[in-house]
Amino acid sequence: MLNGSCLCGSVAYEVDADIGPIVHCHCQTCRKTHGSAFSTVSPVPREKFRFTKGEDLLGAFESSPGKFRRFCTRCGSHIVAERIAQPVVLLRLGCLDTEITARPRMHIWRSDAAGWYDPKDVIPELPEGR
Repeated sequence: MLNGSCLCGSVAYEVDADIGPIVHCHCQTCRKTHGSAFSTVSPVPREKFRFTKGEDLLGAFESSPGKFRRFCTRCGSHIVAERIAQPVVLLRLGCLDTEITARPRMHIWRSDAAGWYDPKDVIPELPEGR
């Protein structure tokens, strides 16, 4: 069972399935949606996904024809993306509360990537902020 929620805790979900393949998407739409170099996503079966709290607080944005990005209207956290006719929804893994051990499989849309981020760069890491 996977569980997730938004930043303010008003929206929550559960998935009665294992995590799918994890990818980092660098497309311009994901970068702008998340204000980040990429968005980490994983598909899960639509029939195994359900909101457990706050579904009435969801907003949606059709970022490309037929693709809807669903977010909490209180805190702005992007929860899932979906194409209505597809059998999966894409979890935004930054909102996942369940600890997972799976590792990302690939970077996609590198042709659209931010010029200031290169996943091959090795830079210092700090356990906390500065």
